[in-house]
Amino acid sequence: MSLKPSFLAPFNEFVAKHYGKDTGKMLIHTGVVGWILSAAAQVMAIVVNDKIPKEQKMYLVPQELADAGVNILSFYAITQSAKSLASNLVKTGKLLPKSICGILESKGLSDKIGKMDFNVFEDAGLSATATKRLESFKSGVDVVATTVGSVLSCNIVTPLVRNEIAANRQKDLVARMHNADTNHSSYVKPGYANTKRPSMYDFTNNSGSLKI
Repeated sequence: MSLKPSFLAPFNEFVAKHYGKDTGKMLIHTGVVGWILSAAAQVMAIVVNDKIPKEQKMYLVPQELADAGVNILSFYAITQSAKSLASNLVKTGKLLPKSICGILESKGLSDKIGKMDFNVFEDAGLSATATKRLESFKSGVDVVATTVGSVLSCNIVTPLVRNEIAANRQKDLVARMHNADTNHSSYVKPGYANTKRPSMYDFTNNSGSLKI
């Protein structure tokens, strides 16, 4: 017989209380925590890396934090929306196990199924056994919806949003560099009135790569 360490008891009670009947919520929260820890690790790696110049760190750290914010917000918004939709489908009776549908039909509640003001858990008068069965079904639906939302967020939405933000950020940076080069080249030394001062554009082709 194995004994659980007493110092884990408060943690176990907390998990059981908040996530015992809502596995989908646990997946969402653990996913957010994972994103936060991943972002913190990347930022710390940049900060402690002596090979990265200080000026470059001043750009990379805010960039990593901004990317982390996009990742976390999009992940939470999409997964929570998917979970809420699935939970609502079960609550209103649009998505139910066959056994629960039979109970509702036997109670003359068929016309209530699927309506927004109908709550199967509260309005159907289910027995303790049927309620437990329905809660287990809802938990499984929440897990599936959360998993689908996670895949959609991590593999489709988040990369597209992050790339769009990064592209706009890069355009802004290139524009600033070009303006700085233009302003710097406007200064002409005596005797060089007809000589154009080289800028960054003189060393790049249309694709933006360096000419060799």
